[in-house]
Amino acid sequence: MTAIVENKKNIRIRSLGYFLLYLVLGLIAVFQIYPLVWLFFFSLKGNSEIFGRSPFALPEEWLWGNYERVWTTGNIGSYFFNSIFVTVTAVILTILLASFVTFAITRMNWKYSNAILLLFMIGYMIPIHSTLVPLFQIFRNLSLLDNPFSLILAYTAYNMPLTIMIMVGFYRTLPIEIEEAAIIDGCSIHRLFFRITLPMTMPVMSTAAIINMIYNWNEFIFVNTFISSERYRTLTVGIQSFIGQYLTDWGAIGATLMISIIPILIAFVFLSNRIVEGIAAGSVKG
Repeated sequence: MTAIVENKKNIRIRSLGYFLLYLVLGLIAVFQIYPLVWLFFFSLKGNSEIFGRSPFALPEEWLWGNYERVWTTGNIGSYFFNSIFVTVTAVILTILLASFVTFAITRMNWKYSNAILLLFMIGYMIPIHSTLVPLFQIFRNLSLLDNPFSLILAYTAYNMPLTIMIMVGFYRTLPIEIEEAAIIDGCSIHRLFFRITLPMTMPVMSTAAIINMIYNWNEFIFVNTFISSERYRTLTVGIQSFIGQYLTDWGAIGATLMISIIPILIAFVFLSNRIVEGIAAGSVKG
């Protein structure tokens, strides 16, 4: 009888603990989501309503035309597709090159593998601002200024150390026996990488791709330094010029900001589990 009473008491304590946990998590979620909801309502207001009423009030008139105006007359459509092209291309190039390097470091026996890994990790500690002048001179000599490929090369080089660091931990958890068996069966090194190793690393590649995508999409300094013409601007700099041109049209500015964060939100909602899987898979060895 005493055991039954004690068991019921433990169940109540556990239930209370779960309730408090979910309550805290719910409050955190509200604080995280509220700024996005506020920005959405802000983007559907006019100037008179933004400054004439409480900034937290719902729109009296839902101005969906703000989105149409920034997409057509504000050139946001061009900035949007430029961001997609630069981001996707840089992510693919970074993941592919980082996979090559990680495979060579973790699967091939050569003398300076650890030194090369250390060299890449040192690159992770270099501040982005200290590279602007040297990169500007290099791209000027290569005639790559005001060219999207200057951004792609800069993003790839800057994201390589972090991507390699994420991948190395995961590669070292992979069972090497599978690759040894493939080599015994006559598999070449190229087929071994592309047909066996690369498919097994999809979780960590997804994690690295999402992290790279968020950085590339939101990056401002490289775009502002290397791109001068409006034709090749991405959303981050495009928003800056749009604010300067339509300084008083705050509803349009809110619509522009909302458009810029929608792709990241969609990617995070559908791929957030991949981030957890990739990090968890590379955190435990064996």
